[in-house]
Amino acid sequence: MLYEAANIILTHPVRGSVLKSWAARLAARSGMRKAKVALARKLAVVLHRMLADGTPFVANRAAAAVA
Repeated sequence: MLYEAANIILTHPVRGSVLKSWAARLAARSGMRKAKVALARKLAVVLHRMLADGTPFVANRAAAAVA
């Protein structure tokens, strides 16, 4: 499921997504498959922290984790 979410993020137009920008730069260096797996892992980490802390999703905080 996370890989599919990463696939959608990378292949569909998503404006203003820092996660997509990060994954697109990674795809240019390492290839699309590795970028999708890396983005899926990044999503998993964000989701895990949300579940552990009980906090809602905040796009700016997720973007800060990428930078």
